[in-house]
This record gives sequence, C-alpha cells and structure tokens, in this order.
Amino acid sequence: MEISLIIPAYNEEAAIGQCLETAIKNSHGKFKEIIVVDNASTDRTAEIARSYPGVTVVYEARKGTGNARQTGFENSNGEIVAYLDSDSHIPEDWVDKIEAWFADPQVVFLSGAYRYHDCGYLRSLLLDTIWWFSLIAYWMVGYVGNTGNCAMRASAMHEIGGFDRSILFYGDDTDIARRLHTVGRTIWSLNFYNFSSSRRFAEQGIFKTYFIYFLNYWWPVLFHRPYSPGHHDLKRETVTLKK
Repeated sequence: MEISLIIPAYNEEAAIGQCLETAIKNSHGKFKEIIVVDNASTDRTAEIARSYPGVTVVYEARKGTGNARQTGFENSNGEIVAYLDSDSHIPEDWVDKIEAWFADPQVVFLSGAYRYHDCGYLRSLLLDTIWWFSLIAYWMVGYVGNTGNCAMRASAMHEIGGFDRSILFYGDDTDIARRLHTVGRTIWSLNFYNFSSSRRFAEQGIFKTYFIYFLNYWWPVLFHRPYSPGHHDLKRETVTLKK
C-alpha cells in the first residue's frame, strides 16, 4: 500500500525536526514519500525540513490549512494520503493501523484523536478524556475528522474535488469528513492517535478551545461552512542559531 505523508507547516522551525525524525523512525520505511508544505513561513522551517533525506518541501504562498493541505495532495503520488501536524509525533503502529483499515476497499477516510506529549499527567488525562465525547457525535452524524491525524484514499479525494481552499483554518476537518462520507465509509477511532503538543490549550484555555472546536464541528455539519472564519496564528517557538 503506497502511503504519502503530508505535513503542512507554518513557522515551525522549533517543531518540524522532531516531527520528521519521529515520522521517519516510526514508519519503518513504509511511506512512499514525505511532503512538507511550507505555508509561507518566514523562519527556517523549509531549510530544516530539506535537511532530512527523502523529504520533499513544497511551497504554498497562500496561507491557510485548506490551501496547504490541498497543495500537498496535488503534489502527492500515494494511493493513501496521510496528514500530520508539524507539532505532532506518530507512534510506531500508526502506519500499521492505516494499512489495516484501508485493507477494506469501502474505507475512504480514517481519523482519530490526539494524545499529548508536552504536558503533565493530570492535564494530559483531562485532555484525553474530553476526546471521548467525540464518539457521541460520530454515533449521531456518522463522521468526525481531525485533519492533523488522518488518512484518506486518493481516489476518493479526486472524486470530491479535494480540500476546500476557501477554508483557512477552523472546520476543514469536518468539511472533508462530511464530503468523503458521501462516497465511502469514514472511520473515527480513538485507537488511531498521534502525540500532539498542547500549545493551543495553553494559549486559549482548555474549555474555550474545545467550545470553539465544538462550534466548528456542528456548523459544517448543519450549514456546510465553518463558524469561525479566517486563519488563527499560534505563538510559535523560535530557534536561536549558534554563531
């Protein structure tokens, strides 16, 4: 099974290296290709990504997740296209789970939750527990998506026209899950996870962050558009070069 890994990245010089190291190590050579989409970064993201053997860097000047993810898809060649956020790390069985689910030809989309690699036990336990509520939405609606931790069948993506470039951030995961659900079976599994950073919760607060995502799940379900327009920039760490 040919799997392309796509990693959109905007000013991620502090995180992209470890993301790629983990992806290369824990995929055990099973990725057909790894594509980093430099989404108009102004730091050393692209330079760092290019330093890893076998990694292709594609530039996308138009900011926004819809643009970055679609550009990555258009430059990929795999039968399955997997997406990972640039502050995330895959576990060793991540690719195995993709192969197992997509052995069923009816499956067109697989997605799951995050676990967190940068916070204490109690905070991590709280964040993990809240993800269980997503199963209610999956049972009610039939699809849930997390585009920072997902894989999809390339043929199904061509069928629906790929990502909506007009969606700049919030709601892109629900939108792609909703449209893929019209052409095949979509899977939401809490057992399919990667390890993400918790920086969004640190910046916005846990309950405010989940409320925003709650709204931007149901708005695309009900109205086929995100609740929150525009792109949201997080504060990124910077790297100081040694002289």
